[in-house]
Amino acid sequence: MAYKTLEEYNIKVTDSVREQYKNIITDLGEDIGRDGLLKTPERAAKAMQFLTQGYHQDAAEILKTAMFKEDYNEMVIVKDIELYSLCEHHILPFFGKAHIAYIPNGYIVGLSKLPRIVDVYARRLQVQERLTHDILECINNTLKPQGVAVVIEASHMCMMMRGVQKQNSVTTTSGFRGQFEKIETRNEFLKLISADLG
Repeated sequence: MAYKTLEEYNIKVTDSVREQYKNIITDLGEDIGRDGLLKTPERAAKAMQFLTQGYHQDAAEILKTAMFKEDYNEMVIVKDIELYSLCEHHILPFFGKAHIAYIPNGYIVGLSKLPRIVDVYARRLQVQERLTHDILECINNTLKPQGVAVVIEASHMCMMMRGVQKQNSVTTTSGFRGQFEKIETRNEFLKLISADLG
């Protein structure tokens, strides 16, 4: 069934997810009728709807709303963009920061749009590798710069809370297109963000 508006869709999905959370909590052995849990299914459903809102957002369209002609062809970097996402394997959080650079090719983009793009893709069930690729390709295909670079470093609760339970591990992923595939350009970018790595 198609829904006319995103708001109507969200209400329908929240109702369905709430019922599923009731079942999960009951199956775990809890009393869904006790005071502390009465509103938990509703809260959890709304939280999940918020944490996955990126499925209903178009990252390319967000970029297009703030593209401006400008004769500037040096590196532009936005670093330390905080991100929060959900691992698609266990639906547990991973969180960290992204560093993005691009070299304009006739157009620049409003700086706030780059963190917005990070959020669009992070607010989905993700793996860090795909998240890095999605951000990189969106900027590359929409802005068509001379080059684009993305580095993400994140901590994964699926490694920290369960499984190997390694509390201090950080995963770093990267992607490069265009001019950033040249070692000297890539090294310049990595040097500029190096104070934030490690």
